[in-house]
Amino acid sequence: MARGDQIYVIKEFLNIQGVYEHHGIDCGDGTVIHWRKGTDTIERTTLATFTSRSKSQIYVRSYSVCYIPDVVVQRAMSRLGERYYNLLFNNCEHFATWCKTGRSESQQVKDFLPVLSHINTETLAEPIKQALQDANPDDAIPLLNEALADIKVVWDNIQPQYNKAVFEMNAWHQVAQQAVSQNREDLARAAIKKKLNYRKQATEIKAKLEQLATMTETLVRNRTSSQEISL
Repeated sequence: MARGDQIYVIKEFLNIQGVYEHHGIDCGDGTVIHWRKGTDTIERTTLATFTSRSKSQIYVRSYSVCYIPDVVVQRAMSRLGERYYNLLFNNCEHFATWCKTGRSESQQVKDFLPVLSHINTETLAEPIKQALQDANPDDAIPLLNEALADIKVVWDNIQPQYNKAVFEMNAWHQVAQQAVSQNREDLARAAIKKKLNYRKQATEIKAKLEQLATMTETLVRNRTSSQEISL
């Protein structure tokens, strides 16, 4: 650890993936600039506060190309007091990576997005809504574009699952019909059971796709409005 390092600790996050990384910028004097949990504000705190006074191991994020330490700390200090926190678009990793490289990125979010295909997609709505309401007006269009890209990742993951469920549902329907024509009631019952199972899957997946479609429509409408205002 040294002045200007992007440091992070592993913390528990039971509602999503079990753990998450909390990132900050080491000022080299025992203090760290980071999004402080509880206040959702970028603050300069002690290292103990950054680690939540736990004995968690502290890791350093390395880059092949990044700003020199003094510039990194200056960039971090320029955002002290900021309160535009958002889990998907402006979290602690976005902030620390921006200080180090100039790019506001979060590998945790990129890794997490595919997981959204396995949970209730309504959980995307609130973070996006918050981003639109709380974001700096100058950042509105980039955030909207990023949200649309995030939704596309999830859509591309879910759509094939829906197509497969519909295909299997129709296939087992045909099997059931053939079984009935051959007086194979046992086979017909088994085929119908499978058909109903795939129908249930298709219905659940379709609901997710409809939620994503609604959110996409809302985002596109907001992006259009933002672009008109900027003009």
